[in-house]
Amino acid sequence: MKVTIKDIAQAAGVAKSTVSKVMNDSPKISEETKTRVRDIIKQMNYTPSSIATGLARQSSNTVAILIDMSKESEFLNQFFYNIIGGVESVIGPLKYELTIANIQHDQAEGHFLHRLVLNKRVDGIIANTSVLTPELCAELNRLEFPYISIGEINPPGTWVDCDNELGGTVLTGHLLEQGYSSVAFIGGEQNEPLFLRRIAGYRATLRQAGLPVRSDRIINGRAAEEDGYDAAMQLLQSAEPPDAIVCMSNFSAFGVLQAARELNVQIPAQLGIATFDEYPLSPYTTPPLTSLNMDTFQLGVSAGRLLMDKLGTQITTVSGQLLEPVLLPRLSSLRRSK
Repeated sequence: MKVTIKDIAQAAGVAKSTVSKVMNDSPKISEETKTRVRDIIKQMNYTPSSIATGLARQSSNTVAILIDMSKESEFLNQFFYNIIGGVESVIGPLKYELTIANIQHDQAEGHFLHRLVLNKRVDGIIANTSVLTPELCAELNRLEFPYISIGEINPPGTWVDCDNELGGTVLTGHLLEQGYSSVAFIGGEQNEPLFLRRIAGYRATLRQAGLPVRSDRIINGRAAEEDGYDAAMQLLQSAEPPDAIVCMSNFSAFGVLQAARELNVQIPAQLGIATFDEYPLSPYTTPPLTSLNMDTFQLGVSAGRLLMDKLGTQITTVSGQLLEPVLLPRLSSLRRSK
């Protein structure tokens, strides 16, 4: 008669789920128990089938990227598809499937916790911080369900992000190196985590250079063309206009270019412009925009690797991972240093 996992469990005096966890080298099982169960498996010449192992693990070999379909800025953003590509490049060769799931926060039965996690339709999830609220993270931690956040979260959650504070430092430092001395910052909601990190790098770089951080040089707003245009018109027509601007996005920077053109402000001679994000406009504007390339494909790769580590029960002490951005200097800021 063929030996079953139930036979192993009875012989070892443990539950079937414990045998399954031992076979998958779960860190939740003590080494003493693992040794005892493995000895019995060897003595009874038990060889688990891949199907039985999958059922015991309740594995779907599927991971989900969660999005909020009510926010067009998420699923219509090129960065989202770069992240998908990065994740897929990691999980595909490991025989995992990727699914995109709408979180449906307002429907209790349709909520992803019910659809995906509690019904075990996926083995792990990846999502950004607009989806992974502190409350949801706490519930996933309670359920001991594997997840990776794109964006910084509190322990014991694991996250990956681009180093936005370093980005603010790099862009501001570049403008100062090019001889500009009065640098403004445009875009970003006042209490938005992304803005707070980027503005922290901007402020720290000015202070390190011995320059004042002026509140009238920081104008909040949407990272959009219209808001960039309005903010630039306000700054460039003030009594003391800045000679350089760091922009929250390509779209903000495009608005700044329009305002400068209308006011006959010469770029880069009279005004330097540098912006976060390479996509979608930076190489194609007139003049081309100096930008900071935030490698969102690599962001997806890192998120995929961290999740695969969790699913493989690999224990890691890494709680967060920051990816360094790369400066791409172009004509909007390049001028001879003073």
